[in-house]
Amino acid sequence: MQLTTLDWIVIAASLLLAFTPALFLARRAARGTVDFFASGRAAPWWLVGTSMVATTFSTDTPNLVTDIVRRDGVAGNWVWWAFLLTGMLTVFFYARLWRRSGVLTDLEFYEQRYSGPSAKFVRGFRAVYLGLFFNCCIMATVTLAAVKIANIMLGWERDQTLLFCAVVCIMFSAVSGLWGVMATDLIQFCIAMFGVLAAAFFALQHPAVGGLSGLLAQIEPARLSLLPDFGNPQLVLAVLVIPLTVQWWSVWYPGSEPGGGSYVAQRMLAAKDERHALAATLWFNIAHYALRPWPWIIVALCSLLVFPELDDIQRAFPRLDARLLGHDIAYPAMLTLLPAGVLGLLIASLLSAYISTMSTHLNWGASYLVHDLYRRFAVRDRSERHYVWVSRGVTAGLMIAVCGLVPWLDTAKDAFDLLLTLGAGTGLLYLLRWFWWRINAWSEIAAMVSSFAIAAGVFTLNRALLAGHDLGAWHQQLLAAGVLQADPSGGAMVASTASLLVTVFATTGVWVAVTLLTRPAAEATLVAFYRRVRPAGPGWRKIRLLAGVGPAPDSVPQALLGWVLGCLFVYAALFGTGSFLYGHLLTGTICAAVCVLSGWQVARIVNGIWRA
Repeated sequence: MQLTTLDWIVIAASLLLAFTPALFLARRAARGTVDFFASGRAAPWWLVGTSMVATTFSTDTPNLVTDIVRRDGVAGNWVWWAFLLTGMLTVFFYARLWRRSGVLTDLEFYEQRYSGPSAKFVRGFRAVYLGLFFNCCIMATVTLAAVKIANIMLGWERDQTLLFCAVVCIMFSAVSGLWGVMATDLIQFCIAMFGVLAAAFFALQHPAVGGLSGLLAQIEPARLSLLPDFGNPQLVLAVLVIPLTVQWWSVWYPGSEPGGGSYVAQRMLAAKDERHALAATLWFNIAHYALRPWPWIIVALCSLLVFPELDDIQRAFPRLDARLLGHDIAYPAMLTLLPAGVLGLLIASLLSAYISTMSTHLNWGASYLVHDLYRRFAVRDRSERHYVWVSRGVTAGLMIAVCGLVPWLDTAKDAFDLLLTLGAGTGLLYLLRWFWWRINAWSEIAAMVSSFAIAAGVFTLNRALLAGHDLGAWHQQLLAAGVLQADPSGGAMVASTASLLVTVFATTGVWVAVTLLTRPAAEATLVAFYRRVRPAGPGWRKIRLLAGVGPAPDSVPQALLGWVLGCLFVYAALFGTGSFLYGHLLTGTICAAVCVLSGWQVARIVNGIWRA
């Protein structure tokens, strides 16, 4: 396809508007690592929260939603909607604790909370495991989506797109630091939201769709439903039961970590104070789960009418690289149908979203590798200028590693499942370590090692099954029980739900056993940690007595009420919007009433915390 002059003007103007603030803030980033990685701990809640939202809105996000809707219907989105439970838990239980800790990165927390060589090891190991390995997997997923979009919309080959992405991301991320990232995120969020709304509007105008009424008339009700078909037990288990009962508290996934972590923790640590950290995280969860999903879902549903099968996409785009063909590519395929000018805006919004997410992950990964590895264990007591320049070099190295990893991935949904499996079973540990003094560094090590080992075993087994290996007499029985699932290639693979459950419960059993069999952190470390953070609840009663300080400033009952009402508020907004779009006025009105009442109570709780 060919972009018009108007498209190119819109793209240039949008990018100039988005990235100009970062240039003026680049000098702040050069002051030192606190400014480069934490914005001087002076960012207001609205900037911090919007930056979180912009980071989770990347090129792979609409692709992932499209992949889910085309495979499992709208209800399939429960695999990520369930993470709202995690997000709201972070708002009311953990945001203030993170900011109160005063660390520069969430990995620095380990040597504040634990003691001895094991604490040093877990900090250094996770700097490499998360900052390099896990982070590169995430960025490769995001870049894979960019490759697919560029192949469809611009006709670029994979290597051409990777080169462009590498140059742009390195130039921006290595210069701007977190101040520039967050300032740019604010503008990029506005551009991206306007872009996805325009995409949904024009997708509905396509002749094959015939507007919202035409869409609802042609799509089967089961695919539109907000709940999965209960006549299909395996689907209900995979997209509703497991996410709501196990996945949300047990899986470590970037942006939805139990207890907060990764770039969400980085943003909370950059906030002015603990109140701003709480308000920022609340705004993030509202925008992420209530404001953004429906424009993506509408485009995904429209794609089922315009490109019902993958073959339809291949015929419409004969130059499409066959290795990139998947349901997730239907989203960029729909964007090619937009009129001139609007198409340029969509490309600009997607590019902005991509750079926003990548710059955050590059900055976050560099903070681990420089502050928690290089500075902590290799080269100490150098100037701040030295560490800033090292950070810039590490940023460039991470982007190069990402470009080498992209060819190994196939679709956004496959990558999503892989990341869920790698982080499975560790979530409960991250929730309890703030509220149970007995957890130690060996608990963390056991959780990481067991989770990774089980995930690697499942991956190896899947490779063997897809290659045609049979498990003998058990094979058909496992297929019938849903433990294995057939693959279009003719082989089989372990079902994602079975893999997740095995990993979660095995990993949880391992780390709990290790916790009880090993010594806790040194008493002096635990007392110092409690005096600084002062977590509430009975789990620190022994240490609280040793510390000789008053009761914790936080109220567990108040936090629980805020969590429940916050989830109710956002889910009511999400499903109320869907009900009104579907023309279900009674259901929509009920959801709207629940949304208003629960939102009012959440506002009262937050105001009480703010004034305390």
